[in-house]
Amino acid sequence: MQCIPRKTLPAALLLCFAANGAMAADAAPNVTAHQAEIDQIVKEISPQRIEGYVRKLVSFGTRHTMSDTVSDTRGIGAARRWIKGELERCGAAAGGRLQVGYDSHVHPVMARLSQPTEIVNVVATLPGTQAESVDRMYVVSGHYDSRVTDVMNATSDAPGANDDASGTAAVIEMACVMARHQFDATLVFMTVAAEEQGLLGAANWAELARQKNWNIAGMLNNDIIGSSRADDGHVDNTQVRLFAEGIPAVKDMSDANRALVATGGENDSITRQLARHIKEVGERYVDKFSVNVIYRRDRYLRGGDHSPFLDRGYAAVRFTEPNEDFNHQHQDLREEGGRKIGDLPEYDDFNYIAQVARVNAASLSSLALAPAAPQQVKVRTAKLDNNTELVWQANKEPDLAGYRIVWRDTTAPQWQGALYVGNTTQYVIPRSKDNFLFGVQAVDKDGNVSVATYPLPQR
Repeated sequence: MQCIPRKTLPAALLLCFAANGAMAADAAPNVTAHQAEIDQIVKEISPQRIEGYVRKLVSFGTRHTMSDTVSDTRGIGAARRWIKGELERCGAAAGGRLQVGYDSHVHPVMARLSQPTEIVNVVATLPGTQAESVDRMYVVSGHYDSRVTDVMNATSDAPGANDDASGTAAVIEMACVMARHQFDATLVFMTVAAEEQGLLGAANWAELARQKNWNIAGMLNNDIIGSSRADDGHVDNTQVRLFAEGIPAVKDMSDANRALVATGGENDSITRQLARHIKEVGERYVDKFSVNVIYRRDRYLRGGDHSPFLDRGYAAVRFTEPNEDFNHQHQDLREEGGRKIGDLPEYDDFNYIAQVARVNAASLSSLALAPAAPQQVKVRTAKLDNNTELVWQANKEPDLAGYRIVWRDTTAPQWQGALYVGNTTQYVIPRSKDNFLFGVQAVDKDGNVSVATYPLPQR
């Protein structure tokens, strides 16, 4: 087999020819073409509706976790009832398939809760339509609670326009748009509470998922995606940061993570694979917008609602604007030196939020339309040679076309080469496992591609 570059693709990507001279990729579904349905979803995302959602959330005055729950116009209770009502309205307009409800628990007194407090997430579920995929779930979230300088201050105005009405508005918009479409796998749109008190809402739902053994194949957290303007005044509306953890910092390493380290796969955790997929798909569907993958769990020594999912072994990432302005986060509303301090809607860029929402929506659509990532992917190591023999378990989806092997240099962040190998469960590729990192993806007949699975050694 020989490989040659093809000018119509990125220079690093190679299409390989089989020994008989036929191009192996000719028989493959087109995996780089735009899917019309995903293009339509991206097109439907509206910055005007997102602005309306942000301003409505701000209108509740404060959404602090311990704020008023009785009033219809102020406090976190009014906010969550409005969110639930809006999601129900969108679901009804889309045909009634969107299942909307509360996920609630009472959290005891702790460092950031002065009294037992009901923590309520608003959860909208769009069930998958393929029997073999309906149990596979993709979760997207934003937190709707807010705060000022004193995290225990539950009465002062805390508009939280960026942190995190921006993420909440993006999730509502995605749910309303995507409820009008059908996907093989299940999508879960969550607006969670008590992020500012210690990720309490997200942690409760993630723990429930782990106890019930739900198949969460990916979690996307949107937190502080509202502003394109940095603290020094410069504007960057062309990229978003995507934080993606590698090997988790735990005392006792799991066997799977130990195998990653032993084979040089530190950058091939399930979360890094999810981030690669989001970057590739997001940049394909959202023109002139970059997804900048950051090799960290979160901002330096900070955390977000994806963290409880990571702690329970799920693939989870965080979207955040490229340059934060801390005068507009966690601040009492005031004026200093002739300028306003606080997290106000006038500092949000609604077109930018829409761009980030489009990246989310394209990625979620692609994931939920594609087959599951291949399971039990292994490298056979019985022989010492310069080929790499890969084996994997067959997928169950009825629309599966086959599988795709991807590879990259050990120093490269993204996949550089790909070869469609058809509907088989093993393949010998003439590239050395010493020199390259590999992955196996499942491909359906429409060209939807799964996240890659890193092969572990089969001794």
